[in-house]
Order: sequence, then structure tokens, then C-alpha cells
Amino acid sequence: MTIQYVTNGDAQIAYETFGTAGEPLLLVLGIDYQMVWWNDAFCERLVEAGFHVARYDNRDTGLSTHYPEPVKGTRGPLYTMNDMIDDGLAVMDALGWTEAHVLGGTSAIAQGMALLHPGRVRGLTLCMSSPATAGVLRTLRYLKFGLFKEFRKLPKATTEQQKIENEVTIYRVQSSPGYPFPEEWVRAAATLGHQRSPRDPRTTRRHLAAARAVKLPPLSGITAPTLVVSGADDPMLKPSAGRDLAAQIPGAQFVEYPGVGHELPEGIWDDVIARMPRGARIA
Repeated sequence: MTIQYVTNGDAQIAYETFGTAGEPLLLVLGIDYQMVWWNDAFCERLVEAGFHVARYDNRDTGLSTHYPEPVKGTRGPLYTMNDMIDDGLAVMDALGWTEAHVLGGTSAIAQGMALLHPGRVRGLTLCMSSPATAGVLRTLRYLKFGLFKEFRKLPKATTEQQKIENEVTIYRVQSSPGYPFPEEWVRAAATLGHQRSPRDPRTTRRHLAAARAVKLPPLSGITAPTLVVSGADDPMLKPSAGRDLAAQIPGAQFVEYPGVGHELPEGIWDDVIARMPRGARIA
């Protein structure tokens, strides 16, 4: 696969594709995760199911444009979630896609895309997600804070290898108790991501600020056929997060998988793909 770039304003957005034909499908990840965390084998499975797949690095992550910390005393973030939504649309434009299915992983961006640009989203699948319109206090109620205690136990990394090991541990504590831990793939993804651009907590802060700067309209405004996927054993989000998300989107299908954590284990790929909205968009 060849990394390609598209320009959106002051940002160069890195993306790559799987397959050459099929129904357009844009993969969108949430806060500070690089596109390498979409498993290559999962992308190939989507191609086998008839999709033409694109994944990309959000701005400030991976091979896309990175930003400095805002100068102290300046007002407002360097960019907003609207800019990040437009980054995904720029990838679609570069591929000649007037509309596409959107698969979001822990992604307010995917929800915002369907709300603000309904004509561009043919179908929507949301995984490991809570309502992007919930506001700070409600969002906090969806979180399981025990996971963050585990994150704080991570040793301070002083070498490149230790930083990679911490990435592996972060994924491990979010993984699915009912499925085998894909250590070989996780270690490879963590290594590649670190080589491209080491994880930077300042990016997390800038992404959070970008989200806070935008007030999305109610989720009832989503018109694309929608599937919401949740793990019954997600260590980060309470079961109510996915259920509430689906309840607020007209006609959304909700599926909760036992034994699944804050990820998409290979054991559920085929079932999720079979349930994803297909065909022409319903206006």
C-alpha cells in the first residue's frame, strides 16, 4: 500500500486505500489514534465483502500535519472538530467519492460527519462510541474510570522500546476478555505507529479542545442508515453509552457483543460486516 496525501487548508492528510473497486468506505478513528490501528486484515476482510476502503491519519497524528502547542494567552484551539471532519471529506474528494459509508471507531468525527454533511454519508457504523452530543458531564457518566487507574500505573518510559511496550499494555487493558489477545498484530501496530510519530499527550489535549469548540446538532438529525456496535465487556465505556447512542439516531440498529472490550476482535468481524448498512443511501 502506498501512502498518499491530500491538502485541507493548512493540513496535509495522509491516507491509504485497500482494494480498487466496490462501495466506498471511509474508516475514521477518534482521539490521537493513527490509521495503523485499523487492522490490515480487517481492511482486507472489508474488501472481500465488497468495499473499497480508505483509512487516514487525523491531523496532529501519524504522518499527517502536526501542530505546535498554542501560544499561552491565545484564545481558541488551533483547529476544531469541523476541520477534522473536513479532513475526512478531503480524503473522499481525493478518491472521487461524492458519498461513502463511514465506519467510526470511538469517533465523534464520524458522528459529526453524518450530522453536518448528510449528503456525503451513505451509511454509518459506530463502534466503541458514546453520543458526541452528550456534553462533558454526561460523557463522564459513560466512562469507567478504573481503566484510567490502570493507565496511571504504566512505568515512565525512558527508551523507545519501553514506549512501545506501554502502547501494547494500553491496548491489552482495553482488549476483549472473551477473545484471544492479538499480541503479534498489536506489537507490530505499536512499533509502526511509534516509528511514524510517537504518541504525544499534547495531541490528545488539542483533539479534546477541538471537540469542545464545536456544538453538534442533535443526533436525531442523522439520516444515514446506522449500526451501533458495543462490547458488553468494554472496560472504558458503560453499556449505556452505545445504547443511548443508538436510541438517539432514528432507526439505528444496536448490537452488543458479549466478551468484547474496547476494540473489534477478529471473532466478530464477519458478523459486524454482515450487519453494516449497504447499498444506496436512504434520503
